[in-house]
Amino acid sequence: MFKDKTLLITGGTGSFGNAVLKRFLDSDIKEIRIFSRDEKKQDDMRHHLQNQKVKFYIGDVRDKRSVDGAMRGVDYIFHAAALKQVPSCEFFPIQAVRTNVFGTENVLDSAIEHGVKNVVVLSTDKAAYPINAMGISKAMMEKVAIAKGRALGANAPTTICCTRYGNVMASRGSVIPLWVDQMKAGKDITITDPNMTRFMMTLDDAVDLVIYAFQNGQNGDLFVQKAPAATLDVLANALIGLYKSETEVKVIGTRHGEKLYETLVTREEMAKSEDMGNYFRIPCDTRDLNYDKFFVEGEEKISRIEDYHSHNTSRLDVQGMQQLLLKLDMIREDLSL
Repeated sequence: MFKDKTLLITGGTGSFGNAVLKRFLDSDIKEIRIFSRDEKKQDDMRHHLQNQKVKFYIGDVRDKRSVDGAMRGVDYIFHAAALKQVPSCEFFPIQAVRTNVFGTENVLDSAIEHGVKNVVVLSTDKAAYPINAMGISKAMMEKVAIAKGRALGANAPTTICCTRYGNVMASRGSVIPLWVDQMKAGKDITITDPNMTRFMMTLDDAVDLVIYAFQNGQNGDLFVQKAPAATLDVLANALIGLYKSETEVKVIGTRHGEKLYETLVTREEMAKSEDMGNYFRIPCDTRDLNYDKFFVEGEEKISRIEDYHSHNTSRLDVQGMQQLLLKLDMIREDLSL
C-alpha cells in the first residue's frame, strides 16, 4: 500500500520516527517526510541517513502554517509529535495541551484539507483513566481524532484512526536506558515501586500496530495491541542478569503522576471492542448528541466486563523479560551480540 506513496511523520526525529525509517527505507515507498521542530536532531539524522528518499521539514504542530507547508502531496501520516514526559507535562500542563491537543487538531485539519488518504494518531495507555496531565492531554487528543473521524464518516477521502500502546522499551525517556546508564556508572538502579507493572512492547511492535491500523482502520477506530507486562522488579533483575552486574536496587517511591499499573483498554471500550487476534479494534461511538441515548438507555454488560490492564494481562518472568530485552538493538550492541 505504500508503493510510490509519500509518508509524513510528525515528530519524526523521535524513537518512533527512527523505527519507521528503519522499516521503510528499503521499501518501494517514494518519499518519507520528517516534520519536527528540532533542527539538531534533524541534522544528525540527515548526516546519518544520507538518503534522497527522506525529506526534512522544520516546523511545529502548534503552527498550522508550518504543517500545511509539509502536507502538500502527502498520502499517509504517522502523527507522533507529542509532549510525553509525565513530570514535565505535570508542571507545564498548558504546554501539553498546546502540542498534544491543538497540535493534533492542526495536523488533522491540514490532512483533511490536503486530501491525505490515511492518518494514524499515536496515543498511549496513559490516556485510559488518566491521572496526570500527559495522560489527560493524550485522552483529549484521542477524543479530537475520533470526533474528526466520526464526522468524516465511512466513505470519506480521508480516514483518521488512533493507536494506543503501552511502554515502548528503550524509547527516549523510558526507564531501560536510564537503568543501563546507572549500572554502567556503578550506581544503584532506582525503582519507584517494585510491584508497579508496565506493558512491554518493542518499537517494532509499535510500528506493526500503526501499519495494521493503516491497513484495517475505519474512521474513528482505536487500535490496541495485546502485550505482555512485567513488574519493575522483574525488569530490573532481568537487566542485572543480562549485564552480569552487581548493582543494587534502590526503591525511591512513586513519582508525581505515576500509576501502579497501566490500562490499555477501559471496560467501557472492552464492551464494544472487536478481538482481531493480536489486536483489539474499538470502533467509535456513532450515536449523535441525543441525550436520551446517553442517559435513559444503559448497557448492563459493561458492569460485568474488566479493563484490559498490565495487572491482568500475561505476566513475564525474569527469563521471559530477558528474551524480550534481547530483541532491542541497544541491548544487543551493549552485549556485543
